[in-house]
Amino acid sequence: MNEGDIREQLRPFFEPRAVAIIGATNKRGKVGNVIFENFKRNKEKGIFKGNIYPVNPKLDEIEGYKVYHDVSELPDDTDLAVIAIPAPAVPETMKKIAEKGIKAVIIITGGFGELGEEGKRMEREILEIARAHGIRIIGPNCVGVYAPDTGVDTVFLPEEKMDRPQSGPIAFISQSGAFAAAMLDWAAMAGIGIGKMVSYGNKIDVDDADLMEYFAHDDQIKVMTFYIEGVKDGRKFMEVAKKVTKIKPIIALKSGRTEYGAKAASSHTGSLAGQDVIYDAVFKQTGIIRAEDFEHMFDLAKAFAKCKLPKGDRIGIITDGGGAGVMASDAVAKFGLKLAELSEETIKFLRERFPPHAVVGNPTDVVGDTDAERYRLALEAFTKDPNVDAILVIVLFQVPLLDEEEVINIIADYAKKSEKPIVAVAMGGYKTDKYARMLEEKGVPVYPTPERGVRALAGLVRYAKYLRGNEK
Repeated sequence: MNEGDIREQLRPFFEPRAVAIIGATNKRGKVGNVIFENFKRNKEKGIFKGNIYPVNPKLDEIEGYKVYHDVSELPDDTDLAVIAIPAPAVPETMKKIAEKGIKAVIIITGGFGELGEEGKRMEREILEIARAHGIRIIGPNCVGVYAPDTGVDTVFLPEEKMDRPQSGPIAFISQSGAFAAAMLDWAAMAGIGIGKMVSYGNKIDVDDADLMEYFAHDDQIKVMTFYIEGVKDGRKFMEVAKKVTKIKPIIALKSGRTEYGAKAASSHTGSLAGQDVIYDAVFKQTGIIRAEDFEHMFDLAKAFAKCKLPKGDRIGIITDGGGAGVMASDAVAKFGLKLAELSEETIKFLRERFPPHAVVGNPTDVVGDTDAERYRLALEAFTKDPNVDAILVIVLFQVPLLDEEEVINIIADYAKKSEKPIVAVAMGGYKTDKYARMLEEKGVPVYPTPERGVRALAGLVRYAKYLRGNEK
């Protein structure tokens, strides 16, 4: 399969001309109703620009939309079918979809391979039809696709129960539908932008490798994040991953690491989780960055989405709290990074301008009576110092003389104009959270602890090193 093919094959999942919702209903809260309402709402907002065709043999109309009684009646512009009907009816429906010439199908329905042999038999039958007619399938047993810029939303959790995140440069791909939905809800609250989400469930057809390849050529996406329970075609996964990680970073959260987790994955999506040590080796060989947990995955994604890549592993720390500086220093060592040795010019520049009680060094402590100007001076010196590859700025917004908006603008300005990555740490409560969001909106990733900030920097360093290795 070449790159042109995969882009054309998967395009209808994200940019359909018309979507058929098979199993659409007027019964509030049912899966087919929520999906229909999602598309209808997005069309009314002018986001979804395609046509919507509900399919249900028992209805003639839903909220002003004509309901088609059978797939064979659908208009010819239908290029995406979303299936939300009981599992035993899906194979027959797939035959009709094939006859109609629809080439992209999302099977939301569960009750297939994850339940045993009969489910696996139905999956094989569905796949056989798809292969014979050039149809691509996402699912079954999934929540499908969320693409905020084009209004595709097959997540069957209603908006009043689950918020949708704003658009952004992160792609999120999840084997678990529930995890995907919870993550979208969380991302909306955390202000993290998601450009495209795909939940592929049992992934009988479209898999991790297909999506990597597609998103590698999606200009909106800067970083891909994967929640994986198991990989079915290891060779294909490795070949594509090796190619794509040279273009964009891929972060993977692999569950089923233990015997108990592997057993749970098998009953969840029918995945063979395999030995965790093998996945570790595969991720290292292919340049995929392995996240330890959900929090780590999105800490990394945020850094990749907002930061430039560092040229080395020497970290400069600026802080207005000595304890936080010590914690950051420990984290630098813990995650295999180095504390930068500041140049003589930097030391001289800061000593001439700072009050005697400020600590000039690495960390540089602008201390608790700081104003925003000391941060500006420190950033000016650190960004020009050739011994510093990346900068961690810790801001305790609680200190009395610090003008919050002024220091936010200073950090954002240097993050924009410097070639070095700058991440921020803001520790505190509700008021701190407000300022952290203001800083993130200006393009600087902010973390609630020094350790999480340094760990995110370590991900940037590791990926930059991987790319440099590929250049040799």
